[in-house]
Amino acid sequence: MSRLDLAAALARIQPVDAARLASVQGHLDRQAKPQGSLGRLEEFARRFVAITGRQDIRKKIVFTFAGDHGVTAEGVSAFPKEVTPQMVFNFIEGGAAINALARHAGAEVRVVDMGVDYDFPPLEGLLAKKVGYGTRNFAKGPAMSRQDAIRCLEIGIELAQSCLEQGVDLVGTGDMGIGNTTPSAAIVAAFSGLPVAQVTHRGTGISDAALAHKIQVIEAGLQLNAPDPKDPIDVLAKVGGFEIGGIAGLVLGCAALGLPVVVDGFISTAGALIASELHPHVRDYIFAAHQSVEIGHRHMLQRIGQRPMLDLEMRLGEGTGGALAMTLIEGALRSLREVRTFDDAGVSSGNEV
Repeated sequence: MSRLDLAAALARIQPVDAARLASVQGHLDRQAKPQGSLGRLEEFARRFVAITGRQDIRKKIVFTFAGDHGVTAEGVSAFPKEVTPQMVFNFIEGGAAINALARHAGAEVRVVDMGVDYDFPPLEGLLAKKVGYGTRNFAKGPAMSRQDAIRCLEIGIELAQSCLEQGVDLVGTGDMGIGNTTPSAAIVAAFSGLPVAQVTHRGTGISDAALAHKIQVIEAGLQLNAPDPKDPIDVLAKVGGFEIGGIAGLVLGCAALGLPVVVDGFISTAGALIASELHPHVRDYIFAAHQSVEIGHRHMLQRIGQRPMLDLEMRLGEGTGGALAMTLIEGALRSLREVRTFDDAGVSSGNEV
């Protein structure tokens, strides 16, 4: 397959086949259990099979996208930006939370340098896709050019293609970037029109005074840049982040290529929201991993039309919630494959009377 650009990827996206969904549900309904008694596990199995045509997962990958943010100059984070490259090294060395949970899920972690303000040496497991050395400060002007926003999206689409070529059946998104809850809150505010205070939270754990300042910074950035909610690329360029754009492109590419994608928390969902605003059927391919503590997250999920699979009061990012959610999808598929039907098990269905 030739490399897809943004326009070609958008043109390929189709809704998930409703007949496939109904066929899988029909089998689930014939299994030796009360209909619907496995709750949302049935939904996960139904959707996965309808998207992929498979009842098992050969390979799982979590992409953790990393990038720095110029808006950290405004004092919106409790941590300095030097933490971003430090954590990238930790990911590569296998010592972060995402590594532990991905090992539990049997998933590979690949770290993508979309825009860290640091020159990494060649490292196994690090994909060098740097668009820039951190975005510009969106409190002073656009975070990036429109051309760079499109480049971010197309890098993500390229990664989705690589998954298809390598026999990956389930993709996860993750993030790393000090300050990235600020652009994520700006993105949901831009699309939803909600007051910034309703979608902005504490990120890495800032104080009340710092939160009030963070809200003011986002409000000023939105007023200055005036991102157009009808133009998702403009929103990404004006107030987004390189890693958010990469996530958006990955989600978009998965939808174009018929791959289910497990979207992690607040930052990953900001990327998924951009992808969904670019094409309405993208949401059919998204599994929302969990409900983040970040207050803007539920507004993102509502706009995308997805319910979180888990609610564990998590707010780390990295892809941690996504890795856990992958295990639920795998469990759902096992139940689809291994639970006998009433006829096969010789069990009365209760419909004979």
